[in-house]
Amino acid sequence: MEALSISTLIVALAEIGDKTQLLALLLAARFRQPWPIVFGILVATVANHALAAAVGAWVSAQVPADIMRWVLGLSFLAIAAWTLVPDKMDDEDSGFYRYGAFGATLVLFFLAEIGDKTQVATVALAAQYSDTLMVIAGTTIGMLLANVPVVILGHFAADRLPLGIIRAVAASLFAVMGLYVLIA
Repeated sequence: MEALSISTLIVALAEIGDKTQLLALLLAARFRQPWPIVFGILVATVANHALAAAVGAWVSAQVPADIMRWVLGLSFLAIAAWTLVPDKMDDEDSGFYRYGAFGATLVLFFLAEIGDKTQVATVALAAQYSDTLMVIAGTTIGMLLANVPVVILGHFAADRLPLGIIRAVAASLFAVMGLYVLIA
């Protein structure tokens, strides 16, 4: 349960204000069909984070425990710093809109998550915890917790969130996790 709860909390907080959350808002405004967008986010996140977790599990099996501890600790500290940097929307390819709400969301979310801090966090969490299924479930739940309200409530929810405070809390959690790994 620790892998699930930590993964959910870290990704949910890290995702606030992220480019994929901005993408969720854009898709909600464009299509006005919340459920196909939510399902697209779900499928894209499961696929992307399953690949990331597999990489994390493979790395943890290949790298000696002492070195892995340092790599993980420093990775979490780097993600903490990265989380403090506000994200902005990259140029989206509106050509994907022809696939409809679900298809556009699936493709755009999968691509937007490649190399994103939540994907990197998923790699690190899967390397930290042996239960990769719980990490995938947790990071996916975290992604949904952050993005579904944006899709359903649109700009009303996004405009009222204190993004600076949420980024600081997420960065603090990553930093605590990094220090815990380094000290423990």
